[in-house]
Amino acid sequence: MASLKKLAGETIWYGLSNIAAKFLNVLLTPLITYILKSPAQQVDYGDFSVLYSCISFVNVIFTYGMETAFFRFSSLGTDKEGLFQTVFTSLFVSTLVFSGVLIFYREEICTFTGLGAHSGYIIICVLIVAIDTMAAIPFARLRQEGRPRKYAFTRVAGILVNICFTIYFIQYSPGQVAYYPATRYAAWYHQNTNVGFLLLANLAQSVVTFLLLYREWNIWRFKFSFSLWTRIIRYAAPMIIIGLGGMVNETIDRIMLRKLSPLSEMQAKIEVGNYSANYKIAILITLFITAFRMSAEPFFFNQATDKTAPKVYARVMKWFVITLCLAFLFTGLFLDIWRHFIGPAYSSGLGVVPILLAANVALGIYYNLSVWYKISDKMHIGMIITMFGAAVTLVLNYYYIPKYGMYACAWTTLAAYGSMMVISYFAGQHYFPVPYATKKLLSYISVMLILFFAEQAVRHFTGIIIVRLATGGLLYFLFLRLVYVVERKELAGMPFVGKYIKQ
Repeated sequence: MASLKKLAGETIWYGLSNIAAKFLNVLLTPLITYILKSPAQQVDYGDFSVLYSCISFVNVIFTYGMETAFFRFSSLGTDKEGLFQTVFTSLFVSTLVFSGVLIFYREEICTFTGLGAHSGYIIICVLIVAIDTMAAIPFARLRQEGRPRKYAFTRVAGILVNICFTIYFIQYSPGQVAYYPATRYAAWYHQNTNVGFLLLANLAQSVVTFLLLYREWNIWRFKFSFSLWTRIIRYAAPMIIIGLGGMVNETIDRIMLRKLSPLSEMQAKIEVGNYSANYKIAILITLFITAFRMSAEPFFFNQATDKTAPKVYARVMKWFVITLCLAFLFTGLFLDIWRHFIGPAYSSGLGVVPILLAANVALGIYYNLSVWYKISDKMHIGMIITMFGAAVTLVLNYYYIPKYGMYACAWTTLAAYGSMMVISYFAGQHYFPVPYATKKLLSYISVMLILFFAEQAVRHFTGIIIVRLATGGLLYFLFLRLVYVVERKELAGMPFVGKYIKQ
């Protein structure tokens, strides 16, 4: 129980930081989508979404599994000073090489992504990825050393910087430039686009975040252990494929939607923008998953040698699934509220939100299940599972986007994550058996879906918002009541809530 309390405490801190960061990021979505509402501006948002999909891919290559390897080798008793120096040096050198290659081929990349003559976008994106890469191991040190407060402060501060610059560029500057048209800033502003301003705001976030991590990386000296590095690379190499496969599942749909849509180029970019904006409504589940991963990855490695580890992992899974169900219902039952987090011009894609919510539930469970191949050093199996999911994503999107557009992307995401979840469960039970309460978990998920479809039925018969919201509130309470009745004994032993529970 002590280990679970520690995990819960750290997850709360990581969760609060991610909730704050994601919530602040969510605030950017209505700001951007309410301001960028003309068709031409929607095209800008579509371009921005495609660029961020590309950034996600490149980020995997730049980090090549070093974060997970850092946790793994730390748990094996490797000299932490030597480990940090070797990993950080490796990332520094490779980042310089990768950045140089991408900047050299920036014109070709612009042509492939359909960005025309805006090669400056590529340079900014490369700088963002490079700086974020160098911040990865300092962040990993914070997580490995159990310092979630510094992690939380740094994350939130970076997002605030992003928001301030975004507001300044997108909302404040147009009026300032119109009032003072003869200034150098006005001349510079007119030479740039909304996409460029959004990228610059993100670059400012990356720079400030890296500087705030100064104490975590200033101990770096150009030291390198080749023997340790070869061991690390052998472990981390499959993570490159796993990471790329994960990015295929998570972001390739935007690129494919733009390329394969039967609509005109402009309308296709608008559809990408609509899909991306609505994708962010499903972010509530994503932030719970991210918070859990931040604390759980080092926790799982540290618990791996304990004989009771499988039972601990099973309990973690149960409460994680309950949390995912609550997050799904909190979003899905109150879509009449969440729809206002994007501009009206982007509301045509609201129907993909429940599908993406379900996909993220499957993804969260998969992340929890994936611990078995990380701690048993069977990364090659994790690679196979991820590549299977990527194949599902590519094939289904290729065949169905021309006919169903963004809905094909949403259903394909659910199919990919769902299949990965199922395969990982059965493979994990073979190589690293964990006594998951499978029937109870399936029951919670089934009840979650039943309650959601009940609300959808009410939505079909009435357009009165207050009735819909009251129904959503009642159904959400029913799920909470179910959890209370079934898990009351265990809830009574938990920190914070336990004192309010009568056994």
